[in-house]
Amino acid sequence: MKKFTAIALSLLLVLFASPLFGSGSKEAAPAASDGTVTITWWAFPTFGQDPGKPAGSYEAELVKAFEAANPTIKVKLETIDFTSGPQKLTAAIEGGTAPDVLFDAPGRIIEYGRNGKLVKLDDLFTASYKSDVGNADLLAACSDGASYWMYPISASPFYMGINKEMWEKAGALQYVNLEGDRTWTTDDFIKAMEALGKAGNIGISVYCGGQGGDQGTRALVSNLYGATIANKENTRYTMNSTEGAKALQLLKDLADKEYIDAGLSIAAAEELQLFAQQQISATICWGTSNAKNYATNAFTQVSVPFPSNDGVPSLEYLVNGFCVFDNKDAARAEAAKKFITFISDDAVWGPKNVVQTGAFPVRSSFGDLYPGNPEYNLLASWTKYYGGYYNTMPGFAAMRTEWWNMLQYVFTGEKTVAKALADYDKNANAVFAK
Repeated sequence: MKKFTAIALSLLLVLFASPLFGSGSKEAAPAASDGTVTITWWAFPTFGQDPGKPAGSYEAELVKAFEAANPTIKVKLETIDFTSGPQKLTAAIEGGTAPDVLFDAPGRIIEYGRNGKLVKLDDLFTASYKSDVGNADLLAACSDGASYWMYPISASPFYMGINKEMWEKAGALQYVNLEGDRTWTTDDFIKAMEALGKAGNIGISVYCGGQGGDQGTRALVSNLYGATIANKENTRYTMNSTEGAKALQLLKDLADKEYIDAGLSIAAAEELQLFAQQQISATICWGTSNAKNYATNAFTQVSVPFPSNDGVPSLEYLVNGFCVFDNKDAARAEAAKKFITFISDDAVWGPKNVVQTGAFPVRSSFGDLYPGNPEYNLLASWTKYYGGYYNTMPGFAAMRTEWWNMLQYVFTGEKTVAKALADYDKNANAVFAK
């Protein structure tokens, strides 16, 4: 995994002292003499943009609506991307210039909370709010077990997407269940990969050139024979098992036969491009956002859950939400909390913002936000297949690096499956031995 290092203070001033967006530092946004409080919001591109409009357009409309309802609070917006954004955040946090509000996922947010960088949000998780969410695993994803650090707005599952015409032509479509929840088995997955491979197609790419979208490869490996990434208590990474070894050996065998591709030099973004270009017949990194970003009229894209030995998948899922950085200013912290609850809970903007994320509301009271959409009704029904959420475990970042390195060792044959798993287990769990 690419390690982020601190950037010199002079470079930080160049990066973050923009007159348009502000620096996000404690000195950058003091309370005005008229009592106005200014906060900064850094936003990853989680909200979709309307056609023809530049990045950040929707967020700007949202800020305008919030400021109209809260005239004593001003919000400075900066949009960041998933390529340079993490490094920019790391530099800002280490340099004391963090934004007040960040829209992100639990993996990074909980780590920030553990490291004392955030404002606790416990007061937002009232009994009525928890009841409205009604999902203990999802709520747990917003906490480190002691305090809540992320306020969620929406969630959606990760799953597979297949090229219907390619599968049909190769005789592989018969092995996929297109009825009900579309669950299917590992045996049928093997038959489908063989049919596609013999027809001259690449079934899937188990991309392992980096960490991008690595939840797809973990979901595939864990589902095939019932292995788990972590134990239920989230106190150990547990892929080093008979089930895990069996799944990795199966994928190695399929890759050796050239039915699937190891993807040694690519990550999820490239895999998705290959799928859109029909260079591979299925993607293991599909989701509501990617389905929009890589939509095409060239072929029919069909969503299916991951295949599993018993036909009951365990799906990973995305949780979108907000955190508030502790910039040692109580007024800004309270303004930031008011801002994130407006985005997530406002009667008008709350549901609208959920839809703009392309996901499903965490609040059950929001109801069905996609009436008449059978695809989204199907995906919403898959919430019952959500597995444990391990992204907030200690050592998660290090585990991700160990994961894709392990896959490379297996596919290149540099290590046996047993050796690769043993080394992964030792290195990924080193954090718990400290």
